Amino acid sequence: MTAAQARATVTSEAVVDTALTLFAERGYHGTALSQIAEALGIRTPSLYNHMRSKHDLLRVIVDRTTAAVLADFHEAVEDVDDPVERLRRATRVYAHRHATHRREALVVNRDTGSLEEPHRTELQQRRREHEHAIRGLIADGVEAGVFAVESPRLASFAIREMCVSVARWFSDNGPLSADQVADQYADFAVSVARGCATN
Repeated sequence: MTAAQARATVTSEAVVDTALTLFAERGYHGTALSQIAEALGIRTPSLYNHMRSKHDLLRVIVDRTTAAVLADFHEAVEDVDDPVERLRRATRVYAHRHATHRREALVVNRDTGSLEEPHRTELQQRRREHEHAIRGLIADGVEAGVFAVESPRLASFAIREMCVSVARWFSDNGPLSADQVADQYADFAVSVARGCATN
């Protein structure tokens, strides 16, 4: 492919996707725009036809990912009243996303703090909204008498961190599928909320 052909085939989505891969592998600060351009087969100035800055690429990635996590959560628990099933579904979809969107998870959980204001505060607030939602599910279960954990806040952190770790070790070539991991993690979360981990 000639340089002209490469320029013609590069899209804004291709730039974001390439940045996502490199940010996941090398970190946001460890990735130069020249490396993104090289991976795309174009010159660095050509990137500016598709983005404003490297920071803008990170903002887009974090924005899309955190929005998707919240959408997953709301869809999973919609029209479900039982606190145990709500927590099971919320955890399952969160663990599954970390197995199937590993690049996004690695970047968001490592590099969100590199965002400039006001984007950093806005997108961190979206992450806190998800944490508070998980905490609320557990608190509802405690109130209903189906969960016995002493601290819904601590339990929610434990469950979310457990799911976040999936992105660091999961492999498509491993012994368990993303669905199997998500199912087991959902069971683990219910055990945590029931206080089984301290027995």
